[in-house]
Amino acid sequence: MGLEFLEVLFRGLCVGVAASITVGPVAVLCIQRTLSRSRRSGIVSGLGVACADTFMAMAALFFYSILQAQIEQYNTLLRVVAGIFVVVVGVYIFAQNPLPQIRRNRAGKNSMWQNFASIFGLTIANFIMVIPYILTFFAIFKISSADGGIEGPAGAHEFLRSGLIIVGFFSGAAAWWTLLACVINLFRRRFRPRHMLTINRVAGIVIGILGVYTILSTYFDIFPNVGH
Repeated sequence: MGLEFLEVLFRGLCVGVAASITVGPVAVLCIQRTLSRSRRSGIVSGLGVACADTFMAMAALFFYSILQAQIEQYNTLLRVVAGIFVVVVGVYIFAQNPLPQIRRNRAGKNSMWQNFASIFGLTIANFIMVIPYILTFFAIFKISSADGGIEGPAGAHEFLRSGLIIVGFFSGAAAWWTLLACVINLFRRRFRPRHMLTINRVAGIVIGILGVYTILSTYFDIFPNVGH
């Protein structure tokens, strides 16, 4: 049971990290707050994003579980589509210029609670885009609430797996945002807005590579004897 426990938790953590590394408006805002206020402000803002994403991950997992039979039936096609979607997102992120967004987000003074609540609300408001994005990573990392391996009644088994996925997701998202705020804070004096372009491009490349890997791994699943 221990290995299954760790595997489910790890997959959830991977989805949490992968779904968080997009350098969009909320990431720009977290970085801006870290630079203009403090590391603590950036971490609290990041946790607001992580909490909002976790709520949406719960909704995504609910729909994913309902559609499990169809997903398994068309698993190969869905993984290819998910890979293509992630590549497109990676290219989009790579091409984005975050500098105008930084100028719009010149920060005033807010309490930690206001930092958390404002970015939580901003993230939740984008649920139409975020939930499908999280669903894509569920497909990429082969997330399932109904896989075998953990002993117990079926209902308790699925509930436990779902709980582990969500705990892993939040842990991965929270770890990413905390790490980002700490790294940005270390280079506070040297950091310039133009460096956001580099962060954008690195994030875009990482996400694009993940999409390409998904497509290629699906291809080799279909044709396991290619190259032999």
